Amino acid sequence: MKSITLSRSEYRDKNRACWIGKNIGGTLGAPYECKKHTFDFSFYHPVPDKATPNDDLDLQLVWLKAMEDKGIDPSVRTLAAYWDRYAAVYPWNEYGFFMRNFRRGLRPPIAGCFENYFVDEMGSPIRSEIWACLRPADPQAAARMAWKDSAIDHAGGEGTYGEMFWAAAESAAFVESDIMTLIRIGLNMIPVSCRISRVIREVIWCHENGLTWGEARERVITRFANFQPCDAIANHGFMIIGLLYGKDFGDMLCKAVNCGYDTDCTGATVGAFLGIVSGMAGIPDKWLAPIGMEIVPHRYTGNCDIPANVDELTDRTVALAEKAAETDGPVQFGGRTALPADIRSRLFDNQMARKALALNPLAGIELLADGSEVWFHYDGDPVAQPGITKLVRVSVEGPARKVTLNVPAGWRATEVEPGRFALEPGAIADRNTIEVLAGGEAVSFVLLGPNQAKGFPAGNNVPKCPVCHGLPEACNCQKPA
Repeated sequence: MKSITLSRSEYRDKNRACWIGKNIGGTLGAPYECKKHTFDFSFYHPVPDKATPNDDLDLQLVWLKAMEDKGIDPSVRTLAAYWDRYAAVYPWNEYGFFMRNFRRGLRPPIAGCFENYFVDEMGSPIRSEIWACLRPADPQAAARMAWKDSAIDHAGGEGTYGEMFWAAAESAAFVESDIMTLIRIGLNMIPVSCRISRVIREVIWCHENGLTWGEARERVITRFANFQPCDAIANHGFMIIGLLYGKDFGDMLCKAVNCGYDTDCTGATVGAFLGIVSGMAGIPDKWLAPIGMEIVPHRYTGNCDIPANVDELTDRTVALAEKAAETDGPVQFGGRTALPADIRSRLFDNQMARKALALNPLAGIELLADGSEVWFHYDGDPVAQPGITKLVRVSVEGPARKVTLNVPAGWRATEVEPGRFALEPGAIADRNTIEVLAGGEAVSFVLLGPNQAKGFPAGNNVPKCPVCHGLPEACNCQKPA
């Protein structure tokens, strides 16, 4: 039985304000991205005439398309396929390394972490809003979807914790307006010892003990930051500084952006969060007027049926949320909001988030014909080494199925216990295919050879096209004129 009823009109208003806030904050911060000094802005500088293109929003439009095509609970493998189809041109940091691994035959979540220095960055925390809008007032369900999303390119890293934090806090913001309570709901979905949790708690301590926002920033950069400007840990500190030290919508945005570093991401996330908290009534006209309602896609975003404007995006996310409410979870939509007396306790429930965190990042996922996931657990590097027996596991979602392996010629696979196999390699190629037979269906996984696993210099990016600067072989230069 549904325990939470949300007003359709109130939900739509907050949903719309979320995307408008995303565009406002991203446009405010975009000109100053990766600058490591402080600023003193109180408004756009320069004042724009439209929204700035931003992957913070565009990558969520890819997920919108995936859910419209494939359903509201897509597999990590499905999300990876849509990334490959519509976002493969993006070359930056974690995006580029996911595609490098995916093209080598690895599948997420291990494709999101192997030889990927950037798993602790901001690329997945900025994609949280779609899951909050899909699962309003159900933070643990939003956090679960955020884990799936982040497994694409941040598996096992701080980026996962950041996205889970924001998805949960934003989901709760559809029915809770106290910012400190929302922050604590987000913290309850992630490990207490992770660095995202620690930096957020540090800023809370600073605020509660009378330090200025500048002093709080100094503690963040001296105790948590590194030389990467898009590192998620420091930037989460900056966002919480904005929320706790800012006086209103504009001041909260500017406090976050004035801390510097990944300013388009921090501004966009704070703006979206505040949009959900207060709805359209909380967004001053002076902030909306310069950018309007248009969605301006980045040149690296593929043709994924991009909404023309925020109103179309709102209509489509509302439709998905209605569909989600019809299937499972505690929420239904109606004429007016009605909440149970223990709503805050329900918002803090984190069982689904804890189960997601327990999933194995050192695995790859493929799908059977019925959509069931097959997990190939490498339980270490996805690499075969000469003369070394490698133990792997296979788990299959749904009803019990007999599992066997077909391995390359000259190799041997021995089942040491149900679902667990010892692989003894023979001649090792650069890419070695392991075929998993599950209930009569076959899916394939790759073990790399040593020549494909020589590492990558920490902090360096994958090569880019010298003309359009996209990911080579997927870039805009390769597309027909």
